[in-house]
Amino acid sequence: MTTIYGIKNCSTMKKAFDKLTSLGIEYDFFDYKKQALDKATLEHWVKRAGMDKILNTKGTTWRNLTEEEKAQAKQHANFAIALMIAKPSMIKRPVVVSDEQLLVGFNEAEFEQLAVK
Repeated sequence: MTTIYGIKNCSTMKKAFDKLTSLGIEYDFFDYKKQALDKATLEHWVKRAGMDKILNTKGTTWRNLTEEEKAQAKQHANFAIALMIAKPSMIKRPVVVSDEQLLVGFNEAEFEQLAVK
């Protein structure tokens, strides 16, 4: 089964939902704002994809951090993970988990590969 993680009211998530539907891929949706993401899952994603791929440094939540918090997040994975758990908007979206695949962000070509498997 495919699970897509993110925030419901996000334009990138809308693209991802539409793409999965157009490919005929059934999925479960995990809303960061309504459900708590556990630390082990986030650590697993960081290990597989890398912190630079998981941590959203382009959003408002990141920009609202102090310079000290930003520096700590860049230097210490545990600090960054704790921030992402406390402020889920700091996790890039969408995150799609399907079988052995982990997709981070919306890339149409990568999504099309989900239908091939």
